Amino acid sequence: MNNLPHITEAESEVMKLLWQKEPLTSIEIISKLKDQMDWSDQTIKTFLNRLHKKKAIRFEKSGRNYLYYPLVTYDEYLKAANRSFLDRVYNGAIGMLFAKFLEEEKLSDSQIDELQQLLEKKKGDGS
Repeated sequence: MNNLPHITEAESEVMKLLWQKEPLTSIEIISKLKDQMDWSDQTIKTFLNRLHKKKAIRFEKSGRNYLYYPLVTYDEYLKAANRSFLDRVYNGAIGMLFAKFLEEEKLSDSQIDELQQLLEKKKGDGS
């Protein structure tokens, strides 16, 4: 999906459920999110409606229930969220993001080795 819809942080809670298991009925979604997020039924229905209008989810009527499916994959969402964060916070400067991260975080030797391997692989890809 090239033109990904913007999924808000709250809407992502609905998506997380659908990425874990699909399809889910509206009753299942409401039940889980009511407990997790302390949201009203109407709030959750509003998020389902918004996500449907944005074409992030689809639904099928099955008897008296609606079954919901994600149209955006978790990987697509992560890529878009990462790009949005990078552009918003670091003005697209990925080097600055990593430099700041590496300055601030404690990393084990194995984590450093893993990062070095990823960088070497990226260097070899030419991308």
